[in-house]
Amino acid sequence: MGKKSSLPLIYLIGVLLVAIGFCCPMIKGLFGTSANGFDFIRNAKEGGFVAVGSILIFAGAILGIIACFVPQLKGLKLIFAIVSLAGAIILVIGFTTNGGIYKAIGKQLLKRAMFGFYMVVVGIVLAVAGAVSSK
Repeated sequence: MGKKSSLPLIYLIGVLLVAIGFCCPMIKGLFGTSANGFDFIRNAKEGGFVAVGSILIFAGAILGIIACFVPQLKGLKLIFAIVSLAGAIILVIGFTTNGGIYKAIGKQLLKRAMFGFYMVVVGIVLAVAGAVSSK
C-alpha cells in the first residue's frame, strides 16, 4: 500500500489561512485603527485596484476551500490559488498607485502590516505550493 500524500491538506491549510487572515486586521491605519480585507472593499471608491484585489483574494480562498470538499472541483485548485495570488498582486499595486491614504499606507506596507497580512501571504504560498505539487 502506498503512503497517502499530505499535499491536499497543505492546500486546505493554505486557503483557510488566506480566508481567516482576510478577516483579521491586516494593515494598521495612520491613526491607530486597523483594517481587514472587508474594510478595503468597503472604503474603495468606484471599485479600484484595492477593491478588486481584495475581492479576488477572498473569492479565491473561499472557492479553494469548496474545491477541497467537492470532487468535481478538485482539478481547479491551482486556478483558485492563482486567483488569490493575482488578487494579492493587484492589491499591492492598488496600494502603491492609488492616491490619498492608500498611497501613504503603501509606502510603509511592511511597517504597517499586521498578523492578518502575514497569514494571507503564508496562506497563498502554501496554497500555490500544495496545488502545484499535487498535480
